[in-house]
Amino acid sequence: MEDAVVGDVNRELATWLVAQRLEIERSMQRRLGAAAPAAAGPEAETLRRFRTFASTALMRGEAPRPVLDGLRPNERRVMALLDTWAQAAGELAGPEKPIVLNALAPLLDAFRLAIRTTGTRRKTSGRPRATRRAISAAIDRVADLFFAIDVDSGEIVDANPAAGSALGVARDALIGLPFQSFVPTEAQAPWWTALDAIAEGEEQTTFPAAMQDRGGGRLRLQASATRYLRSAGRTLALVLARPDAKLDALVEAHTNAHGEPHLGLPSPQSALPPTPPSDL
Repeated sequence: MEDAVVGDVNRELATWLVAQRLEIERSMQRRLGAAAPAAAGPEAETLRRFRTFASTALMRGEAPRPVLDGLRPNERRVMALLDTWAQAAGELAGPEKPIVLNALAPLLDAFRLAIRTTGTRRKTSGRPRATRRAISAAIDRVADLFFAIDVDSGEIVDANPAAGSALGVARDALIGLPFQSFVPTEAQAPWWTALDAIAEGEEQTTFPAAMQDRGGGRLRLQASATRYLRSAGRTLALVLARPDAKLDALVEAHTNAHGEPHLGLPSPQSALPPTPPSDL
């Protein structure tokens, strides 16, 4: 087969993956929460094409290289979703997990290569360069939660591992998601006020804020948003947020006194803004 991906035949695994598709996807949804792909979106279609590609390769020992033209997938986001899908399949397989993951690993690599070369007419040899980070990778060493948010679309353009850990989602799975997916409806106003201020030219703003993790758990934060212009002319809000220990203490005291938590936020004057890293 011309320009095909060649691998080991494992018809039993191919049949099992097809039969367990719904269970694997349910497990994936539970793992990702708000970061799960929309049912009718391009990410769901990309996942569907990977399942078809993987089952064909495992059934026949070879498969045509994946065709992703028209989808324009974000490599980091899609590969994080596919890695989660593979882990969900492995967990469902129980003691056969190593066999499942080992069989899927080369197929994931082939799919990643297809994503990187989508839209190009040249044949690629060797290892292509990875998608460029929107922000310096030095932000990964910061303990505070970090998000780079497109102020026009509200989309998460970049994040650091601390943000992913706090939200219970792999960092790369956050890329491309609406930021509001992780903000409770009643707590969105301070965020949109801050993003509007950055969009209108304000260099920095600080504010008390709240987010929620994939399970709906509340995160009370003190946040700082800084204006950043990308070379493409897009304006980003670079957000650093840290847990509001003072507010948590007040909530705990209120809970002890009244038996229920108080969800109010402190006034902006009490905020102690984190300072964005100088190399951003």
